[in-house]
Amino acid sequence: MIGPEESVTITAYPDGPLLVRGAAVIENSDGEPIPVSRRTVALCRCGLSTIKPFCDGTHKASGFRTDV
Repeated sequence: MIGPEESVTITAYPDGPLLVRGAAVIENSDGEPIPVSRRTVALCRCGLSTIKPFCDGTHKASGFRTDV
């Protein structure tokens, strides 16, 4: 559980992933927690990662572009 002193930030990187910092709980579509071993993780936005929901850098080779 995240206490009031712990914050979570999500930063959208232009043409890249969402960077999640803090004690966030990431769940799959069934509501089951996905094990995370770091306090900072990158989530895929291009949909091409082979390790979804995490980013593997595929967006760079694919030419993925964002407005943000």
